[in-house]
Amino acid sequence: MVTSPPPDDPSVPPPLPAHRDPADAWVFADSGERYWGLYGAAGLLAHDPARGVLLQHRAAWSHFGGTWGIPGGARHLGESALEGALREAEEEAAVPRNALVPVAEHTLDLEIWTYTTVVARVDTPFEPEVADAESLSLAWVGIDAVTDLPLHPGLADAWPVLRTLLEARPALLVDTANVVGSVPDGWWRDRAGSTTALLAAVADAIASGLPGDPWGIEGGRVMPHVVAVLEGDARSAESALPVRAVKAERDGDSEIVAQASALASEGFAVTVVTSDRGLRARLPEGVRTVGPSWLRELLPG
Repeated sequence: MVTSPPPDDPSVPPPLPAHRDPADAWVFADSGERYWGLYGAAGLLAHDPARGVLLQHRAAWSHFGGTWGIPGGARHLGESALEGALREAEEEAAVPRNALVPVAEHTLDLEIWTYTTVVARVDTPFEPEVADAESLSLAWVGIDAVTDLPLHPGLADAWPVLRTLLEARPALLVDTANVVGSVPDGWWRDRAGSTTALLAAVADAIASGLPGDPWGIEGGRVMPHVVAVLEGDARSAESALPVRAVKAERDGDSEIVAQASALASEGFAVTVVTSDRGLRARLPEGVRTVGPSWLRELLPG
C-alpha cells in the first residue's frame, strides 16, 4: 500500500489548480444528484494477475470520500474514454501507460452523463504513487477481497460485470480472404490493397472496443487480441497495430485452425470471423464464430 502525507484538514479540498480544465465541473440531474465531468468521466481498473486490482482510497473531501474506488476523473473535450482513463491514472497514481494493455470497457450511461471504466492488464509490473490530494492511499487488492472493502457506490454496482471482464482474455481471429470477399466492391482487382484497408479499419475499430457478446460478455466492450490470416496475393498486405498479420504458408484455412488452437492453448477465448462452413467444422471445440457482416458493421466508414 502507498500512503500520502496527511493533509492539514482532510475534510477540506485543496485549492483548484490554475490549469483547471473546463471539463472539471458538475453535471446536475433533475433529481438533484450531481456527477463530475461536463463531458463524462473515465477511470482505470488496472489488473495485475499476480497482485490483484489497483484501488484508490478516496480522500475525505472527495465525492463519497473514505470509500475505495479507482483512479479516474473528468474527460476533456474530444478525449476518448481510454485516453481520459490513462491520463487520470497517470496524474493521480503515476500509472505508466506503457505498462498496460487495455482489454475492455464498461460504460454507465445516464443520458446526461457517462462513466467509462477501462479495464487493462498490467504487462509490466509497477508500483503506484499517490500523486495528488484525491487519494489517501493506493493498494493492490486481490480480486476476491475487493468486496470486503467499503466501495464507492459506482464501483460496487459495476463490480459483477467488471470482474467478468477481468477474467476474460478475448481473441479475434480474422479469415481475411473470407471477409474481403464478402462484399463485391472490386476487391479482386487489388487483393493486397483491399486487405490492407480491412486491417486498418479493424485496428481503428479495436480502439473503440467491440461488443462483448461473441465472448459471452454482456454489458461491456472488449479490445481483443487480434490475429489476421493472409493468404495468396493478400500476403503482401500491410498490417496496422494492434492487428497481428500471419502469412499462411499453405492454405489459409489450415493456418486459421492452427492459430485458433495456439490461442486457445494460451488461455484466450477465441472468436473466428468467417462464413466458411468447412472451416467452422475444423475449428477446435469451444471456439466461437461470427460472420463477416458482424465485423463489417462495426468498422468505421
